[in-house]
Amino acid sequence: MDITQFYQTFFEEADELLTEMELLLLGLDLEAPDSEHLNAIFRAAHSIKGGAATFGFLALTDTTHLLENLLDRARHGQLKLNIKMMDAFLETKDVLQKQMSAYRAGGEPEPEMVARICAVLRQLALEASGGSSTAAVTTASAQAPVITPVAAPGHASEPAAIVAEGTTLKVRFSKVFESDRKLLSEEMGNLGRVIAQTQTDDSLTLWLETSCDADDIIAVCCFIIEVDQIEISTESVSSPDAEPPIVISPLPVNLVAATVSSADAPVTTNIAAAAVAAPGNGKESSSIRVDVEKVDQIINLVGELVITQSMLTQTASTLDPVLHERLLSGMGHLERNARDLQESVMSIRMMPMDYVFSRFPRLIRDLSAKLGKQVQLVTVGKETELDKSLIERIIDPITHLVRNSLDHGIEGPEQRASAGKDPVGRLTLSAQHQGGSIVIEVKDDGGGLAREKILAKAIQQGMAISETISDNEVWQLIFAPGFSTAEEVTDISGRGVGMDVVKRNIHEMGGHVEITSTQGKGTTIKIVLPLTLAILNGMSVKVGKEVYILPLNYVIESLQPLAKDLHSITSDEHVMHVRGEYLALVELHKLFEVTDAVQSPTQGIAVIVQAEGTRFALLVDELVGQHQVVVKNLETNYRKVPGISAATILGDGNVALIIDVAAMKRANREKASALV
Repeated sequence: MDITQFYQTFFEEADELLTEMELLLLGLDLEAPDSEHLNAIFRAAHSIKGGAATFGFLALTDTTHLLENLLDRARHGQLKLNIKMMDAFLETKDVLQKQMSAYRAGGEPEPEMVARICAVLRQLALEASGGSSTAAVTTASAQAPVITPVAAPGHASEPAAIVAEGTTLKVRFSKVFESDRKLLSEEMGNLGRVIAQTQTDDSLTLWLETSCDADDIIAVCCFIIEVDQIEISTESVSSPDAEPPIVISPLPVNLVAATVSSADAPVTTNIAAAAVAAPGNGKESSSIRVDVEKVDQIINLVGELVITQSMLTQTASTLDPVLHERLLSGMGHLERNARDLQESVMSIRMMPMDYVFSRFPRLIRDLSAKLGKQVQLVTVGKETELDKSLIERIIDPITHLVRNSLDHGIEGPEQRASAGKDPVGRLTLSAQHQGGSIVIEVKDDGGGLAREKILAKAIQQGMAISETISDNEVWQLIFAPGFSTAEEVTDISGRGVGMDVVKRNIHEMGGHVEITSTQGKGTTIKIVLPLTLAILNGMSVKVGKEVYILPLNYVIESLQPLAKDLHSITSDEHVMHVRGEYLALVELHKLFEVTDAVQSPTQGIAVIVQAEGTRFALLVDELVGQHQVVVKNLETNYRKVPGISAATILGDGNVALIIDVAAMKRANREKASALV
């Protein structure tokens, strides 16, 4: 059987197990660790080891075997956890991740990396036993199981292999922890059919109907747990010393040859792969794994269906409602069903923000220790969902913001105490839905942004700014390329090459960034993103005969300008006075060179929008309506157009361009400068 077809499934499941393991390790109380958490961590390591051995990933098997041994001793109270162990366990998790990456790429992990982490784990086991390096070898040898196979009748001279098709074997385990008996029983079921079992205070006996030989059984048993002795014989279940059998439902079995290694010396043996449950046995899985490309294909097809449905609806709207009542009623049902189908398919791509937030406890633990700071992480809204394509692209920007908060924002314990603050800083990551958008916040209770320091640095770098600009405009300066107020460059931050990338990446996702800060109290950075890039809640506006789409999450209000509220700055730049505030007026017909549009601002409609912390007005001819549109990539199908982020197909079959609101003001200024 070609088992390479199962690689991807193993890697995905192992990634999830490693993430779970890291979170549980970070949440452990070293003085009184939760037994359930320890068992869960052990099971994660055990599952990864089993899969790695099945596929012949030796380095992964070796490392998880050593880790599993330590975790097993910890969960049975034979080993006292400490900070050093926790650091080693977390480092092991990182190494396991690197090993899987190597195997995923079709290569082998670095031998030096594997040898080093295995040495660290062996040293931990040695120190926990209180012995020397010589004692470690002795201990390891002493703990190895004494295997006492009993030959089948007529084969007394053959001590190891019992091979008989359909033979019932009696397998007895001596000195087995009660918590391990169920695990052993389940694993034996994978080798055949357990027809009975008995147990005493320190042993477990199973009668196994199998075609496997003793070597298979011994290898699996040694691989699962550490036992003092295993005895295998062909004694039948009706033996006088056997207690009434406990009958267990049969399971089919698949056997796979694999190579495994122990903690100290590699050995080669055959092990059994996990059994596939028969119909009716066990609980059905509540989820399936589907390739993302298949989901994207379905989403594209549903998008085309929605566009077709819109076209049919628009055509049907011209029909006589009396003569075509049944047709129009059917079109109404089709529209509702298409919308429900679209929402259901879109929900498949949605993932909880916990996928992002779960990465930061480890990052904050390591960075705060490196910086000598004490930081508490608080997460809010982990269950809030975001499109998979966005959630993966948002990880790097949030990571940069978190690192900045730890390095520049939150002060050291002494500085916080002298300012009357709790020595332990607080970093909050939150996510929530607001309308058709998701709002992600990175908030700290540190020293806040220094307005004077930012202004001085901006002037020093030659930026043409006024010292009377608003705080929001000052905070936006930190997103300028190469801008940094750090007094010294560290390996964490200070080079001024991150915040501009953060802003650019968020803009590419159709979002924007807002900053609020109070000196001495902290900073909040807010990221506003659309829930998905596939559909968009938009407002359609008309300029001349052209129809454009404005994303609704940027729109604040719309009004008709009055002559007394309009003021000229230059021949091509105007501002509009709205309730005590002067807003830049961007005339779309000039920007996009639409010749048949309304020329006088007082005859058009001003749509007030907000982007990059700044409000301004877009002048259009009229408002058409609000609706959801299917987003089509313009660069893929045509080319990049300044001021345009994407396109969509309207119900009448025409293409409408989706306006990049964040780029509007910049594009208007560039055009005005070119004209001058």
